[in-house]
Amino acid sequence: MFYTPLPDGKVRCDLCGRRCVIAEGGQGVCNARINKEGALYTVSYGRSCSASVDPIEKKPLFHFHPGARVLSVSSPFCNFFCRFCCNWVISQQRSQAQTEEMPPEKVVEMARRTKSDGISYTYTEPTTFYEWAYDSSKLAHEAGLFNTFVTNGYMTPEAVEAIAPYLDAATVDFKGAGDPEFYKEMLRVPSVEPIYTCLEAMKKHGIHIEITNLVVPEHGDSEERLRELASWIRERLGADTPFHILRFYPNYELVDLPWTPVATIERGVKIARKKGLNYVYAGNVPGHEGENTYCPKCRQLLVRRDSFIVAGWNLTKEMKCPKCGERVPIVGVYHHHWPFQV
Repeated sequence: MFYTPLPDGKVRCDLCGRRCVIAEGGQGVCNARINKEGALYTVSYGRSCSASVDPIEKKPLFHFHPGARVLSVSSPFCNFFCRFCCNWVISQQRSQAQTEEMPPEKVVEMARRTKSDGISYTYTEPTTFYEWAYDSSKLAHEAGLFNTFVTNGYMTPEAVEAIAPYLDAATVDFKGAGDPEFYKEMLRVPSVEPIYTCLEAMKKHGIHIEITNLVVPEHGDSEERLRELASWIRERLGADTPFHILRFYPNYELVDLPWTPVATIERGVKIARKKGLNYVYAGNVPGHEGENTYCPKCRQLLVRRDSFIVAGWNLTKEMKCPKCGERVPIVGVYHHHWPFQV
């Protein structure tokens, strides 16, 4: 799906914002698509490198079917080259070498067998296995399951539009608050503009959106960039868009960097709130009060979390604050799958 034939047997891939021009016999940057005699083919269809059941809060999705179980599936391809990738063992492999066949029917059957409420296309970059996710999502809806993407946001608007009827929610991951130079240096991504275009397309088509931003010490921790990103989210996506400020931990090629100081994450949360965002969270800081949901009007504790688990629930059935009646924008229902105490 999504390519344009060009002269001399070349094609342009129109799936992600790179829009790779691929010669006959060549592959795109992600290695997941190949030009065969002037037609573009996916090599990632139905090839799974990972499948497991997660709490939806791990994605992280805090305002979409809280407490739900999701079957998380992925294929080993990515269109980014993040030097700090936490899933680098599979995402930077860009090979089918250690995959197993998992057609859409099997994905949905596994989700039902594991009593999952939905399916999350995650761990690597779901854009690179778009057709597999697309077909699986259609079958998932027919089976009464929801679908979510955890994505870097580089999908083209036309790709967003096509999957929108079946894609219920997306976590879009920023790094370094979208600093263009940081993306070029640390991710080998030429432009950040396709991310904003993708987000506006998701908003237009009614997909539930949550944003994360990874704060990388010494390279991607600009508070000014964070202010700009928070302002853009408020103005273009809305003040109720959940925003997760994530703590970096050493990984892949950046094992010599320190963890992000917790104080830096706490300042980031305050900055985003001052910019008008109502629901800002501290991520990768287990047990921190910044994981919880508070009423933006009266500051009543509404949802208490312990890492990826909902540990306390204090909302009415109408998703309103019991103290002041403020409506909290949570999509779906609360699921009681995990250990729970009031």
